[in-house]
Amino acid sequence: MNYKSQPLSAGLYFVATPIGSARDMTLRGLDILASADLIAAEDTRTARKLMEIHGVPLNGRKVVAFHDHSGDGAVVRLVADMQAGKSVAYVSEAGTPLVADPGYELGRAAIAAGLPITSAPGASAVLAALTVSGLPTDRFAFVGFLPAAKKQRETEIAALRDVPFTLVFYESPKRVGEMLGNLRDILGEGRQAVVCRELTKKFEEVTRGDLGELAGAFGDRQVKGEIVVLVGRAGATDVADLDVTDALREAMKTMRVKDAATVVAGALGLPRRQVYQLALGLGEDE
Repeated sequence: MNYKSQPLSAGLYFVATPIGSARDMTLRGLDILASADLIAAEDTRTARKLMEIHGVPLNGRKVVAFHDHSGDGAVVRLVADMQAGKSVAYVSEAGTPLVADPGYELGRAAIAAGLPITSAPGASAVLAALTVSGLPTDRFAFVGFLPAAKKQRETEIAALRDVPFTLVFYESPKRVGEMLGNLRDILGEGRQAVVCRELTKKFEEVTRGDLGELAGAFGDRQVKGEIVVLVGRAGATDVADLDVTDALREAMKTMRVKDAATVVAGALGLPRRQVYQLALGLGEDE
C-alpha cells in the first residue's frame, strides 16, 4: 500500500494517469484518488481498474462518468458537488487531463465558480515522445489530432509549415500512413520526423527518419496502438527561381493553382504566399 488517505479541501483535482505501464502512476495521484469524496472519469472502468491495481479502495464513494459527450448538465452537477464542500478528482482514460482529453469545460466552470483547482502531474504521451524523439525540445508545439478529412488536414499542415518549433501530433493508427504522406507532400520529404507507437507499453516502437522515409515505411503498413508523430522544426532553404517554376508547372498539371502552390511551397520550404503569387502568374501566362 503506497498511498495515504487524507482529508482534501473542496475543489477540483486533475490527476494524470499512466499511458501504458500502471507503475507510472504517481504516489500523489494515488493519495488524491484515495482521499477524494467523488471521482469523475472519462472511462469509469479504466479508473476502477487502476485503483484496483494499486489497492485504492472506494469505500462506498462514487465513480461517475465525465467525457466529451457528457453535456452541460454533468458540469453543473460536479460544480454543485464542489460548492457543497466535496473534493472531486478527475482522471482521463490515460495521460494528463485536458491534453487532447476532456476536462477543459469542467475546469473553466470551476474557475468561474471561484473553486480551487489542483493538478497532480504525471504521465503524458506528448512529453514521453519528445524525450525519446531526438528532435529539439527547447521549443515545441502540440497540435493534437489533425482533421480526418484530407483537404482540412492539408490546410492545417500548410499553416504549420513555417512554425520554428518541433511539432507534436496524435494520430489514429488507421490514418498514420496517409497523414505522413500529407506531411511529406506539404512540409517536404527532407524534414526530420519520428513516429512513436505504444509508448511505455510492451511493444513500444520509435521509428526515426525524414518524412520521405517514414511516409514510405508506414504507407501500406497496418499498425495498432497509440501513435504520436513528431516533426522537426522548419528551416530556411535556398531554392532557385527556376526550380520553383518547374515544380509549379508540374504540379499544376494535376492540381488547382491553390493546391499546387501549397504542395510546392511545403516541399521547397518557401513562403506559401510567395509561391501562390508565382503560380497565379504562371496560370495567366498559360
